[in-house]
Amino acid sequence: MQTTIYYRETDQYLIKKLEEMAHRERKSKSACLLSILEEYFEARNRVGEILSDLGAISSGNLRKALEKQKEEGDGKKIGEIMLEEKYIKEIDLDRALEIQKS
Repeated sequence: MQTTIYYRETDQYLIKKLEEMAHRERKSKSACLLSILEEYFEARNRVGEILSDLGAISSGNLRKALEKQKEEGDGKKIGEIMLEEKYIKEIDLDRALEIQKS
């Protein structure tokens, strides 16, 4: 998918910040821009919601994990339960946690 972004001269400082970020993180400007957007839209969500939005877990499995968390009541984190039940991969949980802490 290709997207064109139009900006004004007054936005040039943002483009410069994006270029600096891309250089610092050794990523493309597109990848940096997408990570900024992802953080903006997802950071306030719960881990399960983020994983669902990423397509890493089905709504049914998320519901099952939440039910198990409630039933057990031992304070276990939802991410741990989803990993134990093999509903998600560890890399997906790591990504969701990274997004959430932003």
